Amino acid sequence: MEVDSESNGLLQRKQALYKSLDERFEIQKLTYRGQQYSQIYFARLHLMRTLLYSLLPNWKPHLPVCNVLGLEMGKECIIVGTLYKHMKLKPCILDEYSKGRSPTQLIQSQRFTHPDDSLIMEDESGRVKLGGSLLVPLTYVTGLVVALHGKETAADDFLVEDILEAGLAEQIERPFQFDEDKYVVFISGISVGSSTSNPLQLQLFIDQITGHLGDDKDHMVASQIVQVVIAGNSVKIPSGLLNGQNLGSKDQSILSEPIKELDILLTQIASAVPLDIMPGPSDPANFSMPQQRLHRCLFPGSSRYNTFRSCTNPHDFVLDNLRFLGTSGQNIDDLDRYSEARDKLEFMERTLRWRHLAPTTPNTLGCYPYDDRDPFFIESCPHVYFVGNQDKYDTSLIKGSEGQLVRLICIPRFAETGVAVMLNMRNLDCCTLSFGAQINT
Repeated sequence: MEVDSESNGLLQRKQALYKSLDERFEIQKLTYRGQQYSQIYFARLHLMRTLLYSLLPNWKPHLPVCNVLGLEMGKECIIVGTLYKHMKLKPCILDEYSKGRSPTQLIQSQRFTHPDDSLIMEDESGRVKLGGSLLVPLTYVTGLVVALHGKETAADDFLVEDILEAGLAEQIERPFQFDEDKYVVFISGISVGSSTSNPLQLQLFIDQITGHLGDDKDHMVASQIVQVVIAGNSVKIPSGLLNGQNLGSKDQSILSEPIKELDILLTQIASAVPLDIMPGPSDPANFSMPQQRLHRCLFPGSSRYNTFRSCTNPHDFVLDNLRFLGTSGQNIDDLDRYSEARDKLEFMERTLRWRHLAPTTPNTLGCYPYDDRDPFFIESCPHVYFVGNQDKYDTSLIKGSEGQLVRLICIPRFAETGVAVMLNMRNLDCCTLSFGAQINT
C-alpha cells in the first residue's frame, strides 16, 4: 500500500504480521439447549479455583483450605468461592409488576452503589456473609472468584483478614527488535446517523490516516500506520424504528442510510490500511456479550478489500507478537454502575488483576449462557488493553509482579470529542489525533 507525498513521490506503507484470536468469542457453532446461566458460574469457579489453589503455597501455606459448609467457628482457614454483592439500589425486573409501585415513573440511577451494600461468598456447598473492614463492597462486584483468609464468627459471618486475587496473567515476551515506528490507530463512537456526528471531522480523520492531509511529516507518520481499530458504536439508528413492526419503504431507507454511509467511509480506510471493526451497543449486532461480527453484507464496498476485517466484541489479536485485547466499553461501563473507582483506568486494571474481562456477566451484563467454559477469562496478559466509547481519553502504563507491562487506553466517543488515539508499537507510547475538539488529559 502506498501513501501519496508531493515532495518525496510515493511512500511505502509499513506492514505488521496480524493474527486474530477471536475464535473463543465466536458462538455460531454453539446451540442453545435450554441451559441455565448457573453453568457459566460453575465453569468460572472451577477454572479460577484451580488457578487460585496453585497460588496458595506462596501465599498462606500454613492455613487449611475449607469449603463454606466446613467452616468452624474461630478456626482460621482459607475459602475460595464466588462473590455475590447484595445491593440495596440494584433494579429488579419484578418491580415493574409490583402492585404497590408508585404510579410515577421511576428515575433510573446511573450508579447503584450504596454504603449498606454487603458481600457474600458462595461455593457448591453453601454461602456465608463476609465481614470485616478489609473487604470493601464498593470495590467488588458479583461474579468475582477470590480466595479469602479469615475465620467464622459467633454471628455466622466470615471475618476476612486477607484476600488473594488472581493477579495479572503471564505475558508473552514483548518484542524488542522494533527499530522503527509502527502505529495502531483506535477510534470509537463514530455514530454515523446521529445528531452529534460531524461528517467533516470524520473525513478529516480518514484523510489524515490515509496520507491525503498534512505536510511531508504527516505523510511519513501516515505511512507508518499498520492497523486501524474501530471499537464499536459506528452507526446510530433511530430507536423509534426498532419497534418490531413492519417498516415501509421510507422507514427502510432511513434505517439503512447510516450503514450505507459508514460503508463508504470504511471503503476509503480499507483501500489504504488494514481495518478491524467491532460491534457496539448501538450497532446492528446481537445485544449480549460476546457480540458477534457485523455481517459482511452490511459493507458491500469495504468488505471487497482483504484489509477489511469484521471482528467480535471483545476483540483479541496479535500484531508482530504484540498482543491487543479490547472491548467496545460495555464491561467497564457496567462495572462503573455497580462499583466505584477513581476513574475508568482503575476499572480496567481491576479486570486484568481479577483475570476476568467481564465479571458482571451474566448478572447485570447480558451474555450467552455458556455451559462448559467462560470465554471472558484472561489466559494471557495483553500488552495493550483498550476500551471504547468512553467520556474522555485517558491512558496509563501498569506493571505486574512478574514484569508484565500493559498499556491501558480509554478511547473517547469520536462523534462527541473528535478525538482518536494513536499507539506506537515500538515503545507503547500514546498520543491523540484531534479534529476540532479539545480534551482534558
